[in-house]
Amino acid sequence: MRLDKYLAHAGYGTRSEVKRIISKGLVEVNGVVIKKDDQKIDETNDEIIVAGAVSNYTKHVYLMLHKPAGVISSNYDPMHKTTKDLIHGYDHLQTFPVGRLDLDTEGLLIITNDGLLAHQLLSPRYHVDKTYYVEFSGDYKAIYTSLFETGVTLEDGYLCMPSHIELLSEHTALLTIKEGKYHQVKRMFMVLDMTVTYLKRVSFGPIKLDENLKKGTFRPLTEDEILALKKVVS
Repeated sequence: MRLDKYLAHAGYGTRSEVKRIISKGLVEVNGVVIKKDDQKIDETNDEIIVAGAVSNYTKHVYLMLHKPAGVISSNYDPMHKTTKDLIHGYDHLQTFPVGRLDLDTEGLLIITNDGLLAHQLLSPRYHVDKTYYVEFSGDYKAIYTSLFETGVTLEDGYLCMPSHIELLSEHTALLTIKEGKYHQVKRMFMVLDMTVTYLKRVSFGPIKLDENLKKGTFRPLTEDEILALKKVVS
């Protein structure tokens, strides 16, 4: 990797800003001052020192965000606050949400810049579970449980993959699905003459929403959580 690209990705500034840092002789690679911004380096094994401090480079980042209602799962939206607006200190790593939650849906979103893992987690090939806490209106009939288990047919004729529902009370449930169709949970309840009034994702694959994470805040995934995510698609 070029030295200027490395420094930009490591958060030391824009390409033009890191070029100035390099030209001033503030960067050492393995103990040697480097003034060429196109110097090739090994970002994994080389020791990079910037202004006397060792640089710790992270290629991929994995974050857990507790998304609140009213926030778009996107890096840009002209009308609403986005998940990008809630993630501070990682702009240089070009992070993005893995999948989407509706505007009014709360809960767990994984934020990363690992494109391959994100693709795998969303791929129908791996059937990664996503569990939602659902509050709904309307009458839940006993036959609905078997319909969820065998696959609900949506209003457009699409047959959903089998899901699992656990009733918590007369109007609350935990629903686990393996897909992520547009408004899928709401549409599954709608075709059964029920209306979702509140929706919150509580887990994605092996990752559960941290109960201590307040709405609108985030934290890095632990090493164990990252390994568990990668294992589920291996």
